[in-house]
Amino acid sequence: MGRTRAFDRDVALERALEEFWRHGYEATSVSGLTSAMGINPPSLYAAFGDKHRLFGEAVRRYQETHGAFSSRALAGEPTARAAVERLLREAAEVYTDPAHPPGCLIISAAVNTSDAGVIEELRGHREAGKAAIRHRIERDVEAGLLPPETDAPALATFFAAVIQGMSAQARDGATRAGLDAAATLALRAWP
Repeated sequence: MGRTRAFDRDVALERALEEFWRHGYEATSVSGLTSAMGINPPSLYAAFGDKHRLFGEAVRRYQETHGAFSSRALAGEPTARAAVERLLREAAEVYTDPAHPPGCLIISAAVNTSDAGVIEELRGHREAGKAAIRHRIERDVEAGLLPPETDAPALATFFAAVIQGMSAQARDGATRAGLDAAATLALRAWP
């Protein structure tokens, strides 16, 4: 008969998420994770498998919580421009929120990582985000809300690069006001 867990799995997962967010995948050690999570290594392995699987679960949790603003922005606004503006404004807010590490886990966790699986997983998430922006722009082109010659892939790449830059700037100490100002400048590129 198995023993009952002596810890709250959701709380432990949130603490692991913050460790990965703060330090990146490679620099986050199992001992650092277990210390932050308040569990011992056997409990980590029993509950989450291994570091890589724990990271995958942390990334999914991030997307469902801290990072969910991006999908809400793209789905919840009447035009692509309004959606992208909301995405940039909310990124400025979330990336600088002192309640958690700065920036974006999906953007920063692969820094200095040599694990090909982690690199590819995070690249896939970033590419999916860029594709979502592109699809939102393409819908407006098809609806006649944007000029037919609008280069949706290039515009999506530009705004994805702005968002990634905002994450890096937040990690370097940029303020919400500073990132909002950058967003205002970036929106001048809108066709």
